[in-house]
Amino acid sequence: MTPSTPEQVMGDERKSKSGAVALSVEGVSVKYGAFTALTDLTFHVDDGEILGIIGPNGAGKSSSFAAITNSVKRSGSVTLYGEEVDRASTQRLSRLGLRRTFQQNSFFAELTVLENAMASFQLAEGSSLLKSTLTPWVEARQRESRRASAKALLIEFGIPERYHAMQPDDLPHGLQRVLSIVVSYGSGSRVLLVDEPGAGVGGEDMKDLAELLVRLKRQGMALVLIEHHMDLVMEICDRILVLDRGATIAHGAPAMVQRDPAVLEAYLGKTT
Repeated sequence: MTPSTPEQVMGDERKSKSGAVALSVEGVSVKYGAFTALTDLTFHVDDGEILGIIGPNGAGKSSSFAAITNSVKRSGSVTLYGEEVDRASTQRLSRLGLRRTFQQNSFFAELTVLENAMASFQLAEGSSLLKSTLTPWVEARQRESRRASAKALLIEFGIPERYHAMQPDDLPHGLQRVLSIVVSYGSGSRVLLVDEPGAGVGGEDMKDLAELLVRLKRQGMALVLIEHHMDLVMEICDRILVLDRGATIAHGAPAMVQRDPAVLEAYLGKTT
């Protein structure tokens, strides 16, 4: 089988049912000195879709997220709902609805689970220092609103109220991974880049994670998932893009990618 290319997959399916592409990545490349980490990365993801990115260690997966969020110098172009965002700061991207999680949990260790979730709403709903000083009653109302919203979001994402007063490090590992998604999701998230949420997760926790990601998809969110757990990827992803040494070697439906000889050789270390 000849490896599929991004252009073949995109074709006439480039637009979602609503007529808008959520996130479009065109010809993105990243170099660290003389080392090329990513070459001509091209893909799109629509609302209500999960795109999986897989590949062996060092393939360029994490560099792809860093490039999309303008955390590293790169070439190429990224558009968010048709708006070019190549010069947007990571803070502006977050305000526009493009958020990401990280491989390692990143929480405010001194805050409770609920307070960490509340912090995720601060960017969109927080008051300025001047406004907080001059109208403290407004800030108090907003804080209570954030508390209620954060509590509801934690419960919706599967973190029961009995855990809300705990420190994040005291949560079971599976719930820590869910909390990392909550903190990134927050308020106003439209496109979510999820980096290895299944790391260290198994059993019922993995099932719950899969159900959460599928639920977000059904609610209309666009998700890009980096993951090593192939069962999870094959189960929930609509399309899969495979990287090897920074280059795309396959891009298509899970069943097609799973049979691709280039993928079997590069990712699984064998050929058919």
